[in-house]
Parts: sequence; structure tokens; C-alpha cells
Amino acid sequence: MSVVDDSFGHPLKLEEKASMPFAGGIANQGYQCGMLWGAALAAGAQAYRLFGPGPRAETEAIIAAQRLVESFRADTNNEINCLEITDINLQGNTQVQDVLKFLFKGGPIGCFRMAARYAPVAFSEIKAALSEKHVEEISPPVSCAAMLAQKMGVSELHSVMAAGFAGGIGLSGGACGALGTAIWITGMNRPEEPVGFNVMDSWAGDTIDRFVESADYEFECSEIVGRKFENVGDHAGYLRDGGCSKIIEALATK
Repeated sequence: MSVVDDSFGHPLKLEEKASMPFAGGIANQGYQCGMLWGAALAAGAQAYRLFGPGPRAETEAIIAAQRLVESFRADTNNEINCLEITDINLQGNTQVQDVLKFLFKGGPIGCFRMAARYAPVAFSEIKAALSEKHVEEISPPVSCAAMLAQKMGVSELHSVMAAGFAGGIGLSGGACGALGTAIWITGMNRPEEPVGFNVMDSWAGDTIDRFVESADYEFECSEIVGRKFENVGDHAGYLRDGGCSKIIEALATK
């Protein structure tokens, strides 16, 4: 996120710091790689600069996030989850030998190299996606993540930044975008309380507990909803019919 923001000439230090819990696949849960969450935030920030607040910007942020997921898959044998990419499970009681195996295999170096490759690709994909004309007019609400951000009282910029998380980042069906939004916003509100390796002992653990109780102990959007969304309009219609309202209300509770 930091590299892409700098490439656009608009660093966002607080927002970038708050994205750190996405490492390890959203608070070490092994889901979508933190690079995707960060890139989607950078895309949302640029969408806001170009289109301001509202449905148009949120739609553009989701479409850009879809492009980001596609380009990321092209570099990782079609994988987007940290667990599959690193072959290490960071949840719960991670065994020391598993961590050592990851280190000795050059795992961190591989992740840094992947980030170095992906950042310029992400920048190009965001620019391309936001320069295209998308004729689809979407009535609000557009993004579950933006809805939650608004309920949590953040700025219009931050609501649009989170919009691309919708449907498990760009409608890809991965770990819930509303959960990612709640963790990111709480991180901005509590910058002096970083999330350490033992995620469940931190405020992030409290957020995850509220989420799983409201989502019948499912993490992935496609499992919660029972399908993947076909497009932005499909997702917006689901929200207008009250979809995910229980999860959004649970995560908005402070």
C-alpha cells in the first residue's frame, strides 16, 4: 500500500500503518495476502481523488480491486491466500518447526520479492482500471465494506478506500471484506496498540470474535453468502435486500 500510495504521490501514513494487521492473511488467519488488502486500499484512495465520495467511486474501487486480484493470481499460480502461498499456518499454536521451515526456505525473502514485483503491477492496474469508462450505474449501497465504514463514523475518503474489500476483495469470495474493514478502521483509531503475533490476545481478537459469532463461524464471503457475486450490481442488490446486515451491525458495535 505504501509503495502504491507513494507512486500516486499521496502517502497516507496512518492508513498504511493500520493496514499492518492484514499481514499473514488478515491478522495471521491465512486468508488473502496482505498485499491484496493494501493494494485495494490504495485503489480506493485513488478512486476517491478522481471521483469523490459516493456510488461511482465505490464502484470504481471494486472494479479496480477485481483487476488487482486477477493480476495477483497471475504471479502466484492462481492463489491469493497467504496459507497456500507460504505453506505455513500462522493461526493458533503454530509449531516452531513450521516457522523455522518457512524461514530456512527463504519465505520472508520470497514475500519481499513478490511485493517488489507486485507493487508496480498494482499501480499500473489501478491506473488502467480507473481510466476506463464503466457505464453501469449503481444505486447505493454499493459496498458492504463502505457501509460498515460509514456506520463506524469514518471519513468519506476512508469509506471509499475500504469499498474494494466488498465480496471478499473485489467480489472474489475470500475472507469477508467487512471484517477487514473493521480491523483496519480500529487500527487507525488505536495506532498506539499494534497487533502482535498473538492476534487473539489483542483488540483484533475481540473484533474477530464478534465477527465469527455473527457469521456462523465462517470467514469467507462465498461461504457466508452461499455463492460468489457476479458483478457490482449483484452485490449491491444483495445489500439492498438486507444481506450481511447482521455482520455489519455486529462489527459496527464499539
